Amino acid sequence: MSAKYEIILFWSEEDNAYLAEVPELPGCMADGPTPQKALQNAEKIIAEWIETAKAAGRDVPEPRGRLAYA
Repeated sequence: MSAKYEIILFWSEEDNAYLAEVPELPGCMADGPTPQKALQNAEKIIAEWIETAKAAGRDVPEPRGRLAYA
């Protein structure tokens, strides 16, 4: 993966799967039966999110690395 966006990985009881959320890219989220698969899927979804944003003429945020939460 060329861009280094923060990925938050967590277990979802509701989905019965691991979820990988990319906070810097609105709506960018993937899932998987294992943490590794969720991260692998997230890398694909990040690339697709960026491709779609560029095709639509939208700005793609630069990765900021780890985000700070209050």
